[in-house]
Amino acid sequence: MLQVSGSFKFRGAYNRIARLSDEERAAGVIAWSSGNHAQGVAAAARLEGVRARIVMPADAPAIKLENTRALGAEIITYDRYRESREAISYALAERDGGVIVPSYDDPWIIAGQGTAGLEIFEDAASQGVQLDALLICCGGGGLTAGCALAAEALSPATAIYCVEPEGYDDHARSLQSGRREQADTSRPSLCDALLAPTPGAMTFPINRRLLSGAIVVSEDEVRTAMAYAFRVLKLVVEPGGAVALAALLAGKLGDGHGNVAVMLSGGNVDPALFAEVISA
Repeated sequence: MLQVSGSFKFRGAYNRIARLSDEERAAGVIAWSSGNHAQGVAAAARLEGVRARIVMPADAPAIKLENTRALGAEIITYDRYRESREAISYALAERDGGVIVPSYDDPWIIAGQGTAGLEIFEDAASQGVQLDALLICCGGGGLTAGCALAAEALSPATAIYCVEPEGYDDHARSLQSGRREQADTSRPSLCDALLAPTPGAMTFPINRRLLSGAIVVSEDEVRTAMAYAFRVLKLVVEPGGAVALAALLAGKLGDGHGNVAVMLSGGNVDPALFAEVISA
């Protein structure tokens, strides 16, 4: 949550946008996001001098909409329960031109997000620590896939677990069935950053091969983790960014893991919601 734009998303967005050709730069970029990828794309596009258009749900947290606009991006809102953000984005690209920058299903995005895991394993090694497990928040699976690939190269003994909010446990069910399962996207969730409807076509094969499992947490457990992060760690963490910590605090990882790393992936939380959570 201390990264540029308030989440890990800047890593993948910049890695992708920095590789645009001159022709692609002139056309600009288009992305869809509930907020964190939006801000990452907007920040990266501003640094690279590229026009950014972002398709965002009308009910996204106000702070994410405001921050994305402040970074210079043009926002196109939609109804997340009735409209397809992907369809809107591709229609914009077809009509006006523009390079689609997906939030997870892209090799440069996955590699960029994976630098978070790369740094975790490098830091652990520099301290002489062998990590037994790494817990990672999971929506479409890009951060998880990137970090799992980093673990495969640098720390293959580390067990990688993705963590999802209740109702959006599509990775947990997909890992069990061996195919990409769908979440019920009509169900609202506190974890607005993790509402991808299904694991990514590119990310799931990676995660299916490399993950040790998936953990699902309740909204009450997420709230507890957000309050703990603020009161004990002195960190502001948004709901979706707190699910990995929630899994650890709730004892859902189980026994047998000594040194555990937890990814706190974003801090772009609505102030009113955050005040409610930490004062409960």
